[in-house]
Amino acid sequence: MTVIVLSNCPVGLRGFLTRWLLEVSPGVFVGRPSARIRSALWAAVEEHAHEGRALLTYTTDTEQGYTFESLDHQWQPEDHEGITLIRRPTAQPTAADRPPRQGWSTAAKRRRYAR
Repeated sequence: MTVIVLSNCPVGLRGFLTRWLLEVSPGVFVGRPSARIRSALWAAVEEHAHEGRALLTYTTDTEQGYTFESLDHQWQPEDHEGITLIRRPTAQPTAADRPPRQGWSTAAKRRRYAR
């Protein structure tokens, strides 16, 4: 079983993949091509994806039963003692992580001095 997920890719690439795979949802392609066809499809995705992102997963003889590859994806696969895991990028600091500002808020100043 092979699954290819595309995001922000040209329509022509999606049309090319429909020759070999079934598009079950926009940008999600499923099928059972041979290993040779799968590698050719992935090479075409790498060549024509441009600014888009792509994810390929397919069955293999591993403990997990599948493996995957990614293209311009923020989450990167990493091998950890024979098991492939996804490394998510570290989170950017949010407003909740920053210390609170000192002093009166703008709304409080308006309420206080509007009278």
